[in-house]
Amino acid sequence: MFDTRPDRSAEVVLVGRSNVGKSTIMRELTGHSVSTGSKPGVTRSPNHYDWASEDFVLTDLPGFGFMEGVEEGHRESIKTNVVQYLEGYSERILVGIVVLDGKSAVDIIDRHAERGAVPHDVELFHFLQELSIPTVVAVNKMDKVDDRDARLDAICDRLGIYPPWKQWPETIAPICAKRGQISSLTDAVGEHLHEAKRDDLLQFF
Repeated sequence: MFDTRPDRSAEVVLVGRSNVGKSTIMRELTGHSVSTGSKPGVTRSPNHYDWASEDFVLTDLPGFGFMEGVEEGHRESIKTNVVQYLEGYSERILVGIVVLDGKSAVDIIDRHAERGAVPHDVELFHFLQELSIPTVVAVNKMDKVDDRDARLDAICDRLGIYPPWKQWPETIAPICAKRGQISSLTDAVGEHLHEAKRDDLLQFF
């Protein structure tokens, strides 16, 4: 399932838990309708978009964590495949976008931490950084969050970034993909592409 990647030298990837809105973000970025659903785990293999003539692919990697109707062994294998994919293509990935659900991310992270486990979201964020992949955290569904600044500061704290969140415009991007409000994400990705001397790809963001 993970060996379908087009032969492109530059890539931007979206990663995160199931049902946080990765496929909706892909739809906003590409203008292409993609499979989305209210049940976690709709995307179970990578979705690649290489519609452009440029040497570039945008990839939506499968969500991990709880998926209704999916056994734990399969969930773990998906997570392993995601990790191996990021490792294998790290030198080609210009930006990694970690998508969080703004309303539930802090509670989920804390729940895992209380059990003595490293939360998947935190682990993935640091893993991308270990691979030297510039990372943007797209905090989605912000329309459902009342305490915006406090919530975003708490997310920074959980990720090991010093709040306030506003000092990290290239890393923390509050969005509402369902409403098409993703400019903070495209701005952040654009900064990393510019730093990578890939201004030719800014048109896609």
